[in-house]
Amino acid sequence: MPVTDPIADYLTRIRNAQAKNKPWVDVPASNVKKKISLILKHEGYIKDFIIVKDGLQDFLRIFLKYDKEGTPVIEGLKRASKPSKRYYVGKDEIPRTLNGLGITILTTSQGIITDKVAKANNIGGEVLCYIW
Repeated sequence: MPVTDPIADYLTRIRNAQAKNKPWVDVPASNVKKKISLILKHEGYIKDFIIVKDGLQDFLRIFLKYDKEGTPVIEGLKRASKPSKRYYVGKDEIPRTLNGLGITILTTSQGIITDKVAKANNIGGEVLCYIW
C-alpha cells in the first residue's frame, strides 16, 4: 500500500523506534527526508544518518540519540502541514516551538530550513513539522 504522506511516515517511524529504544531506524530515502535528517543532525536531535543503497530503493538509516539515562533526545514530533490541508505562514507568522526550545521545519523558496533561519532571512513558507 503506498504511503500518502511520506513525511508523516518518516516522523512516525522515528517516534516508534524511540519508543522501543532502537539504536537506528530505516526509512525510504527522498531528498526532503535527507534535508530534514540533515537539519535534525545539525540541531543535535539525532547522532547521524547514512544513505544505504538497495537494489530497489535507497533508504536512510537514522541513528537515534539518547541521553545518559536512555531517554530519547527528541521528546516530540508533530506534522503541521498535511497533503489534505497545507499550512502556510508569512515571514511574521512563523510559529515558535516550545517558546524557542524546539524547532519548526519549513519548506521555502530557499529550500527546507528551520524557523530561526527563515526569520533571519525574512521569508515564510509551508510549515512541515515541529520537533522538540
